[in-house]
Amino acid sequence: MMTDFSLAAEDYLATRRAMGYKFREQGRLLRQFVAHLEMVGAEHLTINDAVSWAKEPADGAMTWWAFRLGVCRQFARYLSTIDPATEVPPTGLFPEPSHRIVPYIYSDDDLLGLLEAAGRLTPEHRADTYQTLISLVAVTGMRNGEAVRLNDDDVDLGDGILTIRNSKFGKSRQVPIHPSAVAALTGYARRRDHRRPRPKSRSFFTSTTGTRLLRDNVSTVYPRLVSDAGLRPGPSGRQARLHDLRHTFAVKCVIGWYRAGVDVDARLPVLSTYLGHTSPRDTFWYLTGVPELLELAAERLDTAPEVLP
Repeated sequence: MMTDFSLAAEDYLATRRAMGYKFREQGRLLRQFVAHLEMVGAEHLTINDAVSWAKEPADGAMTWWAFRLGVCRQFARYLSTIDPATEVPPTGLFPEPSHRIVPYIYSDDDLLGLLEAAGRLTPEHRADTYQTLISLVAVTGMRNGEAVRLNDDDVDLGDGILTIRNSKFGKSRQVPIHPSAVAALTGYARRRDHRRPRPKSRSFFTSTTGTRLLRDNVSTVYPRLVSDAGLRPGPSGRQARLHDLRHTFAVKCVIGWYRAGVDVDARLPVLSTYLGHTSPRDTFWYLTGVPELLELAAERLDTAPEVLP
């Protein structure tokens, strides 16, 4: 009996998303794979079908092939519980891509250059919006998608609290902000409302037409700002990303704790909660071993009292 791949794929995606996974890119690729299976008339998912689809385009990077095959593999594991004839592609057919992207840690000069580049955008409201958005992500470590999704009702400037709703894994949290950040957001909101007294959206950050600022547009504009600011790729060869501001926040926060002589291990759960992580273990991914952080950690170990057995 021929497998209904489309139905199985939608059930699989619904199950994963119910667990809190967004699966946007994976969902798009899975539907392409299902269309391929239907086009070739496959009755069951086979390793050959998965590999032939994964190796598109033919001149693509092998890490891209591995990512596509990974999408097939995860679906095949699910499908095998429904159709025992399903073949699950084994690991190791292509070199697996690294799951650890070495982030770009911004210096204070880098951030200043970014803000100056954003200030050269036109028209004036666009420059104002990007300067404020970048500054907010830098001083809170918020995910850029969380910042873009903020509505006016989520920004309590009286108490200095941001409410992040339905973020990763469906979690919500409240983020306290410094009085200087409150002042900056208050100024932006006042200028925004002066330029367009009748906005078309409840969004805190708006486009020049008064609609919600789109995350895709931010993803397009930000690399241009990085280039205009003259930021060179980091030691890993990767160019700075907006998400790297989140890594930078975490690293600088821990560096500040080391300098202040506080118990970093005791404070990590606080940072984890602030960033919206499920556990401190997830936060360790953000603590890239920048030289200054490693040096401070080593000094702390050297001065720690020896524990006798």
